[in-house]
Amino acid sequence: MIITNWSSIPFFLLFTTSSPVRRCRRSRGRGPKAGMNVPSARHGGADAPLLQGLWEHLRGGQEEILVSPYLPASCAFLTHLLLCAPFLALDALGSVCQRIRSCRISAGSEPPPSLRRWVDCFWRVLFNYLTTVLPASALFQSLRSPKLPQLAPSCWQLFVEVFACFLLFDLLFFLWHYSMHRVPWLYRNIHQVHHQNQTPFALAAQDASSAELLSLLLLALSSAWAVGCHPLSEALFHLLNSWLAVEDHCGYDLPWALHRLLPCLGGAPHHQAHHGLHRGNYAPYFTHWDHLCGTYMY
Repeated sequence: MIITNWSSIPFFLLFTTSSPVRRCRRSRGRGPKAGMNVPSARHGGADAPLLQGLWEHLRGGQEEILVSPYLPASCAFLTHLLLCAPFLALDALGSVCQRIRSCRISAGSEPPPSLRRWVDCFWRVLFNYLTTVLPASALFQSLRSPKLPQLAPSCWQLFVEVFACFLLFDLLFFLWHYSMHRVPWLYRNIHQVHHQNQTPFALAAQDASSAELLSLLLLALSSAWAVGCHPLSEALFHLLNSWLAVEDHCGYDLPWALHRLLPCLGGAPHHQAHHGLHRGNYAPYFTHWDHLCGTYMY
């Protein structure tokens, strides 16, 4: 599960920002000082960021929106719903189509989750966001004075920062998840709610206690902070993190799933085994920590 912080740039703002042409027209006639705050490609020399145009397009006239204390939780919730929508359609079709149902990991044991389960899960997740995630993220935002940098990252910097975030988050999540299963009080009071879905489905990726949602928020924010991500890198990290969490809980072993393309990922089979056994496979995405610590179960 993932909750974005202040520097995450929601993808739908690509379509709401003012166009570069209008910004250029507004800048005419303002004299030399008007161009002093606009980074040019030649400032980066031969390594000028290819993403500069996109970054300027996102920043233009949107800084007040991007640093809003209510934006992070709102975008995290809406992004989660959008990413879950394809799997809701698969679950609906799976109830009448045998071919789709055969792609489920538990194909012969039980039918896809009903619409009632989806609706009940939706209300629980919404309640946790409204009562815990939204106030906490708004408080976090109010304690900071965020400033968006003028220069975009290079493509290499973007890749390195996102990959480093995933490696660090995977380690922190593994340690915290392992602790919640090993310490009875932590499991009972924090993690047990998430295991009410023995056979998970996409929306259940964020069906957890308020305390667990907050702890995972801190893990994601701490990972991005420790790496020192550019806002674009952090936005991409949170978006991919959210997608991987949804895919891990979707209940389908699809031919195009990321764990089939990248053997280092466990994917939905890896995580569903954890939900079924209530032990092992503690890392969220990669499998190396479970292999090294003897907790790999698949």
